[in-house]
Amino acid sequence: MKIFANHAHVFRRDQRADGTVSALLEVMDKTGIEKCVCFAPFYEWGLDYNPNLWMAEELKAHPELTGFGVVDIHGQDLAGQVRQIRELGLKGIKLHPAFQKFAIDGPEAFQVYAAAQEAGLFLSFHTGVHWHRIKDYQPLLFDEVAWNFPDLKFSMEHVGGYCFFNEALAVILNNRAEETGKCNVYAGLTSVFDNDRNRFWYLGQEKVRTLLHMTSDELCLFGLDFPYNNAEKITEAIEEILRLPIDEDAKQRILGGNLARVLGVDL
Repeated sequence: MKIFANHAHVFRRDQRADGTVSALLEVMDKTGIEKCVCFAPFYEWGLDYNPNLWMAEELKAHPELTGFGVVDIHGQDLAGQVRQIRELGLKGIKLHPAFQKFAIDGPEAFQVYAAAQEAGLFLSFHTGVHWHRIKDYQPLLFDEVAWNFPDLKFSMEHVGGYCFFNEALAVILNNRAEETGKCNVYAGLTSVFDNDRNRFWYLGQEKVRTLLHMTSDELCLFGLDFPYNNAEKITEAIEEILRLPIDEDAKQRILGGNLARVLGVDL
């Protein structure tokens, strides 16, 4: 089974030695992952360089890796930042409302969504408790994103986590066409099977089965959360998906087929 995984954070060696592109490739080799989406470092880390330019250059020699950029959400010319991400050949944008401290439905965020929709970029959002005022990142606010930007495709990573799973599920259901099942809101199955280190985002087999029953296996994207999850944790997550009571084609969609389709790349 070919695995194309979402959600790998990568860093320069001086930022995090276990989070470099080389370290990711080693983890992919150990876990049998053929392709992966990489997120550029957030500006909020206090960078002295443009992370999107760095990402594009870093991935030139690695066709097995697909890059997502980031925006300086409190900076200038947000639409221009998004255009640059697209011009660099990156396929999407990673956004973390709690860490970046912005409101999901705020004016700055809406500028990013509008530009991303126009550019055809996919957005990957962190969802779940993350030590910032919940008012800004309550997952029900993603319904406003889907409502105001009907052609924008995005994922709710961790599917709301342990605390907000039902709210994330409600957003997906509310934006899934009843007759066709078409939906632009995806469920990011990232760090959802680990009840130890990642307990805030734990869903487990029961909730993931509920997600599949209520929505569709065509809306689920497997993610790594590298380097916060190592090869052992990632292997355990893959094994959890493989033991879901669904057919092999559905497992393939979750483990890479859906991500390849939504990003328009070969699996």
